Amino acid sequence: MCWTGRMMLGTFSILLVLVHTAAACEFGPFPYRATGIVCRMTKPAALLLNQETAQVIQAAFRNANFPNITGERSMRLLGRVAYGLSNIQVNYLSIERSEVELKEDDAIHIAIKNMTAVFKGTLTYGYAGAWFLQLFHSVDFEIESSIDLELNIDLTCQKEQVVPDASDCYLTFHKLTLHLQGDKQPGWLKQLFTDFISFTLKLVLKREVCKEINAVAQTLTSFVIDLAANFVRDQDIIVDISLSSDPVINASYIESHHKGLVVYKNNSSVLSESVFSPSLLTENRMLYFWLSEHSISSLASAAFLDGRLVLNLRGEKLQELFEMEDTEVQRKAVQMIFQGTSYNDSVAKVWSLTQPQISLQPEGIVVRSLVAVEVSILLAGEEPLVALYMEKEIMVTIQATYAEKKLILQPVDSSVEIKVFKCTADPNGKDPSIQSFLQNMILTVGIPEVTSSIGSALTSLMNSKRLDLFDIINPEIITRKGYVIVQLDFGFPSHLLLNFLEESL
Repeated sequence: MCWTGRMMLGTFSILLVLVHTAAACEFGPFPYRATGIVCRMTKPAALLLNQETAQVIQAAFRNANFPNITGERSMRLLGRVAYGLSNIQVNYLSIERSEVELKEDDAIHIAIKNMTAVFKGTLTYGYAGAWFLQLFHSVDFEIESSIDLELNIDLTCQKEQVVPDASDCYLTFHKLTLHLQGDKQPGWLKQLFTDFISFTLKLVLKREVCKEINAVAQTLTSFVIDLAANFVRDQDIIVDISLSSDPVINASYIESHHKGLVVYKNNSSVLSESVFSPSLLTENRMLYFWLSEHSISSLASAAFLDGRLVLNLRGEKLQELFEMEDTEVQRKAVQMIFQGTSYNDSVAKVWSLTQPQISLQPEGIVVRSLVAVEVSILLAGEEPLVALYMEKEIMVTIQATYAEKKLILQPVDSSVEIKVFKCTADPNGKDPSIQSFLQNMILTVGIPEVTSSIGSALTSLMNSKRLDLFDIINPEIITRKGYVIVQLDFGFPSHLLLNFLEESL
């Protein structure tokens, strides 16, 4: 999901999906009021992603559909000479270097320097002599060229989504040399057709290559938008990542602002007053995600309404929970609760009775909720026997980290107040050993086990969206009053872009 971070597909993807120019969108006079999620990518990230630009340009050249080129000219003694170039294809392409610049006028400038391209095809020519002598020939050819390519990518907003425009495209030819098959043709013929076709060929190459680059940019952007939409959707829970305000583009970073509203079964949360300010983010890391307390709290509420805040423990997990320490008090309490039944024949169910109340503080994510715990003994051929039932008010402070492609939720402070207590071994609720044991068990083992299970479930969910395919470097999750910041560096998995281009183009 966008609230954990997502990076995709080089300059023609992250640059295009994180930035949305609002030329065709109206957001009103208060730019950040409805902002729940912010993405900021700094210049170092843009420079890193620019290394992948060559793959996009190569794909554009390979997939350009070059039309046949025809022309004719009258020549003294030879009469009218006609020619045609057909089956034009790119035979070789190399790029010496690529540069990217973030411009203040809401555009991204990409310069490809010293690009060498070799085109091949078939040249057909004929001429009618003064005595009506007609001769027609066909010969294979190669065109060797040296080109500089400059792109200014403008980003416009339509229906609160980005639409890139890469039509501001310039090709500068430093060399354009025609080689006929084996250089066996007479020199005058080679020079004749080089002079004839060079100007027309430059226009055709520019038109078709630039058109294809624009098409590739559109295709990649649509792919990334669809991918991002899928990443923030899981069954009936959806995060609205449409734009909430104009973006910011300057020489240091690109920043986009999104609504971050949670939609559950067509019911949406409402964010009336965001606390976001650009000064809350720095420029030291490659990528930043700012997430509001409202977005995270709304996700927790949607998970509760969808019945996801339920945990079942049995077997070894149940044993770890109840045998946290080897003491006489523990052994007595376990014996009384389970009545000698094996852990494999018992199950503990933990679930939230109320929507969790989440508050983001410098100490961490503070969660308050009324939680129920039920331990049942499974008897063969009989209804399960409820050996223990508790309702407890829990407040826990959680610190979140992401390491080794796993989200880790670590409780650092917690308190428990038991509201309801029913136990077959202590029907009056007066056995202090059981009460003390359960209270200690919940604080020492129960809460860490629940938070660990939630962290594992969230990791599995994110990995199902392919987050584990990306190289996330030294991520930090920083909580402040009312918001959380995820900041990180990253390495780009080039194979993802290659696979996509091969499949799509």
